[in-house]
Amino acid sequence: MTYRHLLVTRSDDRRVVTVTLNRPEQMNAMNTGMGEDLLACFDSFPRDPDVRAVVFTGAGDRAFCAGGDLKERNAMTDEAWRAQHVIFEQAAFRVLRCPVPVIAAVEGFALAGGCELAVLSDFIVASETAVFGVPETTLGIFPGIGGTQLLPRIIGAPLAKELIFTGRRMRADEAKAVGLVNHMVPAGQARATATQIAITIAKNGPIAVRQAKKAIAYGAETDLDTAMILAIEAYNATIVTEDRLEGVRAFNEKRKPEFKGK
Repeated sequence: MTYRHLLVTRSDDRRVVTVTLNRPEQMNAMNTGMGEDLLACFDSFPRDPDVRAVVFTGAGDRAFCAGGDLKERNAMTDEAWRAQHVIFEQAAFRVLRCPVPVIAAVEGFALAGGCELAVLSDFIVASETAVFGVPETTLGIFPGIGGTQLLPRIIGAPLAKELIFTGRRMRADEAKAVGLVNHMVPAGQARATATQIAITIAKNGPIAVRQAKKAIAYGAETDLDTAMILAIEAYNATIVTEDRLEGVRAFNEKRKPEFKGK
């Protein structure tokens, strides 16, 4: 598929997909076209048996994404704004519920909707140049694609409230210290590091990884007893697979397994 504002590439074995927000002159700000592209792109992954991990990044070194394109929004009616936001909401949900791991690789600014796109991913690799923030309230707007729900779950409610209420920015070292970022790397190395992690994930049993992601995501949203039942169901889903047999066989034969996703 051809996208207007995304670059989508695949590794030679097609297992790792890199999705790049591609409006570098606008600091990869999200316009309507980009929202439609994101929705179509992430909507395709549940139907793609080859993909095992996604690297999510932005073009250039200035920004992962600076948020919504307020220049485009300046002339919008309330109705047009709401219609656009429905597209962003649907795209955000597709990122959040992507069946395979999504690793955000952040260089430069990840602000407003850009910060929310990063935290919709499973985890973040950030360069030392990264700056995170949800400054919507400073413009009389609301963090509309999950920031008010995901940030408290990741960094705790008090700090999330401070960031959202004040709109202050958080540099990469602080983001790493509070657990928003998994890895902080030298400038220019976020994508390469995220790709190496994605390659490692792609070597593992794809059904097991997908079930683990599902169990973690849904388990975190319910009580512990129900979560344990969900985890057992996810475990049982892997037992009947050919990959499970291959993994045990490879261990006993002292070789690396060749998983087929079956």
